[in-house]
Amino acid sequence: MNKQEIELFTENAELLKALAHPVRLCIVKGLLENGERNVTCMQNCLELPQSTVSQHLQKLRSAGIIKGNREGLEVSYYICDERVKELISILFKQI
Repeated sequence: MNKQEIELFTENAELLKALAHPVRLCIVKGLLENGERNVTCMQNCLELPQSTVSQHLQKLRSAGIIKGNREGLEVSYYICDERVKELISILFKQI
């Protein structure tokens, strides 16, 4: 493998690692199906503490999977990586 291929494999592995948790998969699937959502909405849907949801959102943000739009005190999140949209659609196609 050349350096470029190694970088591509590493990048894809990091993307998959960021998605490799049931809560993060649920968050991303929810954003794909419902569009932009804030933390409170996600917290209510997931029935998890706000701090837990925020930790998972931070991992997704760090991986470049989601971005947030701030309006006052609220931040609404959306999927910004097209590969993730395709991947989640494929993963949950049979549901």
